[in-house]
Amino acid sequence: MSGRLAANERLSKETAIRLLREMLEIPSPSGGEGKLAAYLKGAMTDLGFEAWTDDAGNAVGVIDRGPGPQVMLLGHLDTVPDQLPVREANERLYGRGASDAQGPLAAMICAAAGASGFGGRVCVIGAVEEEVPSARGAIAVRDTHQRPDACIIGEPSGSRSVVIGYKGKLDLRYTVECPSVHTTSPDPKASELAAGCWAALNEILGRTDHTVFKLPGATLESISGDTVRAEATMGVRTPPGFDADAFVAELRERLPQGTLSVAASRKPCVADRRNPVIQALTAGIRRQSATPSLVLKTATSDMNTLAEVWDIPMASYGPGDSKLDHTSDESIDLDDYLLSIAVLSDALTELTVLLSGS
Repeated sequence: MSGRLAANERLSKETAIRLLREMLEIPSPSGGEGKLAAYLKGAMTDLGFEAWTDDAGNAVGVIDRGPGPQVMLLGHLDTVPDQLPVREANERLYGRGASDAQGPLAAMICAAAGASGFGGRVCVIGAVEEEVPSARGAIAVRDTHQRPDACIIGEPSGSRSVVIGYKGKLDLRYTVECPSVHTTSPDPKASELAAGCWAALNEILGRTDHTVFKLPGATLESISGDTVRAEATMGVRTPPGFDADAFVAELRERLPQGTLSVAASRKPCVADRRNPVIQALTAGIRRQSATPSLVLKTATSDMNTLAEVWDIPMASYGPGDSKLDHTSDESIDLDDYLLSIAVLSDALTELTVLLSGS
């Protein structure tokens, strides 16, 4: 890697692409984000930020441009496991995290560094552990950092779309043990009970569909064991209005034995379409001669975690195609990446006006 970015290159196309490439070359699976956080501390310092890593391991960079609103741009450092070779081909940059979500985070860093029209304090954060149920980085931000006036979450929406809402998620774990018996015995077997838990979950939910925002979606994430001991982990994507507590209580009542535990729970969130962040992002897209669209996502993000406590204008935005997330072909269109930097820079300038007048 070529090391830190030179200050006189901070706004160039080459610098923006090199920043992302060097980020992708540093493996950062959940729980192993330390090297990337250290790299970004140096890179952001060279781009004019005051930068550090907080107690949770999040990479934090701040630029203070005088009196004005406080805006947070929050992406995440971690990726799913399985590093991919970093390569560039056909105007695309390939690598684990290119779309989810180091592309959006790199775009935020570049936009904040170059947004000379923004007046106020902009804070860029690369959070740890978004890809796992703990959401430790976002929780630490929510609980220990100063609440901003507005926040943009860095996730792949595509440069012309703004995400205004996410489903919630329940992470469930079912464990069960049974006495050892012959396989022909009519007594319950742990493996059968684990399979029965999954069946009961789907029966309670009724119609499910991961592609429909108003419906729950269920995934059997793992099932293992034998007739004596078994475990199943299940994820349920929950739409607005879903009563998670009642659902878990009913599922527990259906289980003849074993233990059902909630590993993590994130509530769904939907932003007000009129909020200043959405106004600023859509205005930024139009300034780039594109037509903006507003999107509801059936997955979850750190926006869910922050919105549980922070009642502030929020939305999610960033380059990338979420259909490529976690795949062996994860990549980002470089024109989309560069366009999103311009959109974010324009949006920050617009927020100076919208938030100061509110």
